[in-house]
Amino acid sequence: MRIAHVTDTFLPRTGGIETQVSDLAMRQAAAGHDVHVLTATLGEGGERGGVVDIERGVAVHRLGARLPFDLPVNPVEARLIAATLRTVRPDVVHVHAGVLSPFAYDGARVASAQHLPVAITWHCMLDGVVGALRVGARLTGWSRRPIALSAVSAVAAERVAGVFGEPVAVMPNGLDLDQWAPDASALEEPAHTQSPGPLRLVATMRLAPRKRAVPLIEVVAAAAARLAPGALRLDVIGSGPALGQVSERVERHGLGDVVRLRGRLTRDEVRAAYADTEVFLAPAVLESFGIAALEARTAGLAVVAHRGTGIASFVIDGTNGLLVDDDAGMTEAIVRLAGDRALLGEIRAVNRRIRPDQGWDGVLAAADSEYLRARFLVQR
Repeated sequence: MRIAHVTDTFLPRTGGIETQVSDLAMRQAAAGHDVHVLTATLGEGGERGGVVDIERGVAVHRLGARLPFDLPVNPVEARLIAATLRTVRPDVVHVHAGVLSPFAYDGARVASAQHLPVAITWHCMLDGVVGALRVGARLTGWSRRPIALSAVSAVAAERVAGVFGEPVAVMPNGLDLDQWAPDASALEEPAHTQSPGPLRLVATMRLAPRKRAVPLIEVVAAAAARLAPGALRLDVIGSGPALGQVSERVERHGLGDVVRLRGRLTRDEVRAAYADTEVFLAPAVLESFGIAALEARTAGLAVVAHRGTGIASFVIDGTNGLLVDDDAGMTEAIVRLAGDRALLGEIRAVNRRIRPDQGWDGVLAAADSEYLRARFLVQR
């Protein structure tokens, strides 16, 4: 099958969508498909305007322009996308969308106009914009187009269904479960041997307002105030525009001995960090999936996250971690785990022993199903 992925952002940018689309495309190519990626993101050397990179067996069409702030758009992107699709002649076009995805939406519009099978996957939560998008979809005719709609989790799919008024499939993000599984020695570790030292917390995220890195520091500060000195340790992995605010908040609360800002780490370095931690904190409330939380769960960490997010698709409260209603609940969960090491040990034992369902085999099968549905819809 010849597959064309359309995404605003792609490698060398780093982030959830970029990593997932890259991994999906690479695995499809390894399975024997002819895979192309159309993106507005420039290459490592500034490649743009139609330059094609071959990366891990995938043809990456760099259709972006050099713009201020490296914005992933191109004023003539619709024309470039149309020309590229006519050249590639894909069997299916897989569009990866966020709330603001002008390149992806142009790709979906152009592909639909060429009567190509189109599947769109939303990698975001549409909270706050469902009503406006519903009106826009009706006025522009989008709600009547033969497109296979999906989202990365059930909660994200509910929002998309609210826009288009029809059922939306779930095509989750994928993870190399073998890569993130704990060592064999950890699998055999009995719960009662958990370290009696500080509760070792970790949070991996882009330090941006949507991920709520600053409220995370407030949550940990509130928990630390209720526990004995030295009872907590938090590693924050990641970087971003909120780094200065996070540093200021750590200093304001006197958490210099509690919080370590680790910066951006490679996957191998993140896995090494998880081997020395016990609890993963996910403070975002608009988390459509939570790939970092899935990595941590697979590595054997207990996960503390908000209810109503995509993380609830692979974290059962009291089994794989603790789900909370608000920031006060997250503080309470930290205090609870610090004082109940037996519960922590039981949760971690489950996560070390039972793998989640979001391995790549299942994700590739879900993608194939969406592609078949897209082809059926366009041929009706």
